[in-house]
Amino acid sequence: MDSETFERSRTVTWDDPMPPLEASAELSGLEYLRALIAGEYPPPPIARLLGFDIVEAREGEVVFECEPGEYHYNPLGTVHGGLACTLLDTVVGCAAHTTLAKGVGYTSIDLNVSYLRPILATSGTLRAVGRVVKTGSRVIFAEGVLQDAAGRSLATATSSLLVLAR
Repeated sequence: MDSETFERSRTVTWDDPMPPLEASAELSGLEYLRALIAGEYPPPPIARLLGFDIVEAREGEVVFECEPGEYHYNPLGTVHGGLACTLLDTVVGCAAHTTLAKGVGYTSIDLNVSYLRPILATSGTLRAVGRVVKTGSRVIFAEGVLQDAAGRSLATATSSLLVLAR
């Protein structure tokens, strides 16, 4: 089998992540995420690498979208579970971020993902929604759901996030 017959390529570019990170210290979490949506700051490199975008942000809730492609495939011919996990980790974290004041950050304590259906390149636009279940001064609890273009749930997640002073 000639690998050149089947070979495809994808080029990924990204912006220096440091200027937006430095600027984010002067904004609340919600203000920063809304600035990302408005294009005032470039998306983080991971979003460019995996191909997802933040499309909505309000206090306690965010929505990201992603177009699955064959470049996300695993050896079984389905989208790798790591894409779903990363999207869900992102939306639960960003949902928590929307509740934080200027100068306050977070980090994941845990993430539990349940995979419900396979994802294919033909699944259409994936929509990941993250919501805060309970806020706190030390720990925030959040949940997320990933759906295909038809609205079918593909995976769910729960997470606890540690609140950090920067």
